[in-house]
Amino acid sequence: MNENGYQSWLKKHPSALETFDEMIVRAKGKKIVVFLDYDGTLSNIVPNPDEAFMSKKMRRVVSEVARCFPTAIISGRSRDKVVYGFVKLDDIYYAGSHGLDIAAPFQCQNRPVHKNGEEVVRFQPAQIYQPLIYKILDVLKEETNDIKGVMLENNKFCVSVHFRHVSDKDFPVLEEVVKSLVDDLGEFRLSQGKKVFEIRPDIEWDKGHALEYLLETLGYGSSNDVLPIYIGDDRTDEDAFKAIKKRGKGYSIVVSTSPKDTMASYSLRSPSDVKKFLSRLVTWKNNSDPS
Repeated sequence: MNENGYQSWLKKHPSALETFDEMIVRAKGKKIVVFLDYDGTLSNIVPNPDEAFMSKKMRRVVSEVARCFPTAIISGRSRDKVVYGFVKLDDIYYAGSHGLDIAAPFQCQNRPVHKNGEEVVRFQPAQIYQPLIYKILDVLKEETNDIKGVMLENNKFCVSVHFRHVSDKDFPVLEEVVKSLVDDLGEFRLSQGKKVFEIRPDIEWDKGHALEYLLETLGYGSSNDVLPIYIGDDRTDEDAFKAIKKRGKGYSIVVSTSPKDTMASYSLRSPSDVKKFLSRLVTWKNNSDPS
């Protein structure tokens, strides 16, 4: 990485740690709502996506944040995997499949529940596409069987095709398989993240829409006093950054160790910096509101 290039980029996207005091001055009197991506934000990017575990310290900090502010995790992973496999916290809103599968905290007094006490999902705008998701997985399993290193992940309302371990020689073959399948189906869109293809329903819904939906659910949809903070590292998080920019209020923070095109206003270098930022946010809240 060119350090000079990074320093130049930082002038446009300053560190949220270095500018924290300035940011928090503008946050006084506002109702802060915290939105977090998972992979690359709360956990490090790892070779095996099934092993992207967050540290105990990060979990503790996120739990403290959730006690201070309404908090949501918006991930491309399936909601169940994020909740039960990685985060394991009850007091958070979860939006899986890039916001296509949203549920409230388990202890939320207003959450819908079955008569047996089990949670009811708040919002699943892509429910009708689930049979096609299974079809996509079946086709990909067959057509990528001979491509070494491919890992398919069923994220309920989207399919992730991980190619971190696919050779440069085989990548064009995989890319053609995935693009052809999406083109043939006609009802899905294809995006590319960090060493992963994402196949999801081609509907007007993304992480930005999920952010707006959750703010509306919390009663802050048209509030002038709300200040959303969104932290994420991937291309799909740009939709949430765009939503915050459109609102004209809030902080969008990209996690990156190198310069990149982004709509985020601020930056952090790593999940470790994310933990520091969230810790400072909790400390500020506790000091400003000791009760």
